[in-house]
This record gives sequence, C-alpha cells and structure tokens, in this order.
Amino acid sequence: MHHPPPPPPGHVLPPLDPSHASAGRYSLAEFVRARAQRDRGHGLFELESERMLEVNLNGDMWTKTGSMVAYLGAVKFTREGILEHGIGKFLKRAVSGEGTQLTKAQGQGKLYLADEAKKISILKLHNEAIFVNGNDVLAFEPSLKWDITLMRSMAGMFAGGLFNVRFEGSGMLAITTHYDPLALEVRPGQPVFTDPNATVAWSGTLQPQIHTDVSFKTFFGRGSGESIQLRFEGSGFVLIQPKEEVYFQQQTGG
Repeated sequence: MHHPPPPPPGHVLPPLDPSHASAGRYSLAEFVRARAQRDRGHGLFELESERMLEVNLNGDMWTKTGSMVAYLGAVKFTREGILEHGIGKFLKRAVSGEGTQLTKAQGQGKLYLADEAKKISILKLHNEAIFVNGNDVLAFEPSLKWDITLMRSMAGMFAGGLFNVRFEGSGMLAITTHYDPLALEVRPGQPVFTDPNATVAWSGTLQPQIHTDVSFKTFFGRGSGESIQLRFEGSGFVLIQPKEEVYFQQQTGG
C-alpha cells in the first residue's frame, strides 16, 4: 500500500474545520491544536484559560501548595518551612488553626497552576495593599510583602475565625473565585454588608467588622450570611463571589 510522504519539518497543520469545532468533533491533530498551549506575551503571569494560570518562571515564586498541574523546564519545588516567614506568622497560623500552605517554585521554565477549576484573576499591585481570603490565594511574587490577619470575634460561638492575607507593595498576585467575581464600591456613609463565606478580597484601607442584626433565637439557628455579616465602611472596594465557601461557621457541636 502506498503511503503519502511525511510532512516536511516545520509543517503547519491545516486550519481547523469550523464545522468540526462547532459540533465538538475533532481529529486528533485538530484537537491537540485547538487545546495547545499558546504564548501570548503577557509576561510573568498569563492566563492559558480562565481556570489555568501559566507562570513564566525566572527566579522564585510562591504558589498555593497542591496547585501545580504541570511544568516545563528546570523547576524545583520546596515546601514552606515552619519558621521560614518568621515566628509571628507561624504563631498566627497556630492560633487560627487554618491557613493556606505555600510552596516555593524556583528556577526557569513554565509553570501551570489551577485550584479546583476556580476562575483566576491576575492583579498587578503598584505600591498598593489588598486583603485576600487565605483559601483564594493562588500565586504571588516574592516582591510583595504579606502578613496574616485574623478576625476573631465571638470566639466562643464560632469555629476558628477568618484567615486573611494582607499583601502590600508592587508585584503580581493571582487569586481564585468560584465563577465571576463582583467588585462592590465602598463609599463613606454607604457601608457594604457581605456574607463572610462569599467574600474574597477587599481594599487594604478597609477594616471589616462582624455585624449581626437578628434575634437571639435565629442567631443559634443555621449559620449563614443572613445572620452573620461583614460590614465594610470607608473608601475602597470589596470583592464577592456567587458561591459560599464554608470557612466561617457557627459552632454546632460540643
């Protein structure tokens, strides 16, 4: 049987058949091409898709432990040491009983990160500050200063507190949300109230307060954002997501 000669080096696959793509049907070559990694020249952080982050690594990068899904090149991964960021951060984590664990990626190559198929947003800070819920931090540059903050109010009634990370300075930061986030502006005299389980991030100038406005009977019922809220007042923004992550709960058992 006669076989056609192989394509010459540098051969480019023919364009995708639009009828195949619209029907979700591909040949193997078409499928690989349609899903192939693409360099868009966006710099250090680049979204391969809305749920996959490419890091063009050339040095060090802090990432959420467990978020690496692939890498190319000479990259070394080191788990964060217990006292690597100082005794202060270690004690705050010990007191809170929670917090995102970090892994340092070092070297040169391409690093691909994802977290439970959540949507990824890339933020570039210019001598600014932002608070981010600890569970929603995906990756950040070492040039950013960061510290752990805790909101522990009514500790006898709640399991733990809210663990947040305050980032300050200049550098890249990638955060994750369930679906598309919404940024609400906070203005003087116009406070914004949010469900703690749906709150992702807020301006570094804001200091949220625990707010309750329910009867004592309802307070000891099912925990939700309707009974416990965060009150943001001042000037800035607060970022929310259309899904509750249960990291702030009423204590229901002994």
